[in-house]
Amino acid sequence: MQPLPRILSSRPQATARLMAETGLSDEMLRRLVHAFYDKVRRDDVLGPIFEARISDWGPHLDRMVDFWSSVALMTGRYHGAPVPAHAGLPVEWRHFERWLGLFRETAQQICPPKGAGHLIERAERIARSLHIAVRNAQTEKGAVPLLR
Repeated sequence: MQPLPRILSSRPQATARLMAETGLSDEMLRRLVHAFYDKVRRDDVLGPIFEARISDWGPHLDRMVDFWSSVALMTGRYHGAPVPAHAGLPVEWRHFERWLGLFRETAQQICPPKGAGHLIERAERIARSLHIAVRNAQTEKGAVPLLR
């Protein structure tokens, strides 16, 4: 049996398996997150929304690397609550489509095909869930989002 790669994970065997299957690594996810948010920040549609809410990008990017590490590699490093953080944003499905377009493009540029597909599939689910939460929050102020 090969030794497991050094991984910051609460589930090292699952993480190692996913890394082997997808070709993803923590360093690749870091490059992805930084390249993706560089595009988001320059984007005419999404840039102003993010810039109005994020004043210190360093901690945000670190949190997003932990998020994608948890989502893609099951590391368990992210401990946030994305739905409440996004529920009050002034966005519609077109914003999520734009976000997904930039994410797909970046994942395909940085990751091997299996890894890009793995990430994109998860990004699409996340976009749908967050869109539902945002829509619910916009229609019912103070309501707990229903994820259907």
